Amino acid sequence: MATDWQDYAQHMMKTLETNKNFKNTQKVYTYTPRPECRPLSKFEKRGNRLGHVIWDLIFINR
Repeated sequence: MATDWQDYAQHMMKTLETNKNFKNTQKVYTYTPRPECRPLSKFEKRGNRLGHVIWDLIFINR
């Protein structure tokens, strides 16, 4: 998932890191660099235009 809302990114990180069913593909509590395979959405384009940081999280099922 990706968002340009820092509070939402932090909430999702905490929620997923504390859920035993998911594992971060990065180190614990580390955001993922933007995957090249992820299409650029209109929301991300808008966030970039406004100077927002885009936060990517990739977790897998354990």
